[in-house]
Amino acid sequence: MMKNFNKTLLAIAVTLASSQAMAAGFQLNSQSATGIGRAFAGDAVIADNASVLARNPAAMALFDEKQLSMGLVYADVQVQVSDVYINSDFGEIHYGGVDDAAEAKIIPNFYYINPVNDKFAYGIAMFSNFGTGTDTSDLSSPASILGGAAQVPAPVDLLGKTEVSTYNLNFSASYRFNDHFSVGAGVDIIYGTGVLTRGGEVPGAGQLDLVDVDATGVAFGGILGAVYEINADHRFGISYRFSPEFTADGTVNYLGQDYQEINIPLPDIFQVAGFHQLTDKFAFHYTAQLTTWGDFDEISVSDPADVQLKHYAWDDSWLFSIGGTYTLNDTWTLRAGYMRDQGVVGEISSISIPDSDRQWYTAGATYNLSKHTSLDFGLAFVLGEDVDLIEMSGITSSIPGADSSMVHASTRSDATYFSMQYNYKF
Repeated sequence: MMKNFNKTLLAIAVTLASSQAMAAGFQLNSQSATGIGRAFAGDAVIADNASVLARNPAAMALFDEKQLSMGLVYADVQVQVSDVYINSDFGEIHYGGVDDAAEAKIIPNFYYINPVNDKFAYGIAMFSNFGTGTDTSDLSSPASILGGAAQVPAPVDLLGKTEVSTYNLNFSASYRFNDHFSVGAGVDIIYGTGVLTRGGEVPGAGQLDLVDVDATGVAFGGILGAVYEINADHRFGISYRFSPEFTADGTVNYLGQDYQEINIPLPDIFQVAGFHQLTDKFAFHYTAQLTTWGDFDEISVSDPADVQLKHYAWDDSWLFSIGGTYTLNDTWTLRAGYMRDQGVVGEISSISIPDSDRQWYTAGATYNLSKHTSLDFGLAFVLGEDVDLIEMSGITSSIPGADSSMVHASTRSDATYFSMQYNYKF
């Protein structure tokens, strides 16, 4: 049983380390300060700066001059894990909780668009779709029972540290057929790196280090997009991001066995967006996005053997957002948005990567320094939900009790995003 649980933990570790949009516990929408300020509503078609490349390459056809955008996002993620306990013949055994199990991240981005002529444009983008970490090591200490006369182990096979960073390099081109219809396509080069540990003190066995993973990988994906313009004030965008089956390379050691590759099927991302300039000063925009998490059915390991590590039952996830942009004057543009983001976890939950539906409340502004230069600011408050979950542990199953392997916990994931971006029109 312990061997099976170790395999599951290793699979989760490398999945997080290598995925382009894998955010089972918390997805960081962090591609631009402009997008954060409007909850990414209409981001696939607004095209007010070069950061549109993160959502729809066809929108480059809306530009008639070179543009550069670059920025930083500070993502302060708050993950709470509380009331971790099991039922046993000794009664409920409690292990405590962690008030702040996540790590804040600074996430950079860069975009450049070059219209070659009135038909063709190309661009390059660098951004991150996921970057966060959790640490539940504080819960791995043994618990006392029988008035302190004895100690029992914590579910150390479920507890530890996870650090993840992903980087996306995108090359795209667009083509305008006429005044109404444009298309675009791009190639994604995705690099991911991650570290995961699982272990802790087990009474009678000392320090038990179950998992120590350090993995990196590179994979190739792509994106297709289109834009339809009714006129200059009303337009629609659509895009589909194809994700690869990711192979992460590294040394993963458990129980004396090394594996070199883990194969992970990643979900595709489909989105539609609309933009409507209703008055000279006010515009309304919206986005609907589907991520096919149902495609993420299993993880396998290879070299020196091919083994199915874990079967998953995650759900496809929808994201809906609406936003508004108000041009205050020639210097200031204001924006705000709201997003409803569905969680992806279905039948299988995790203490280390908690998940729930999330609501985004966002605001932002653009300050025009000159005809060519502007600064964007974005602020988002992301509120999750309290989730009660049960996860199976091979460690606590040794404690007397019919249900001792069932680890109960309550989790919650929230975040605050602070972002700033520099834009230049050549």
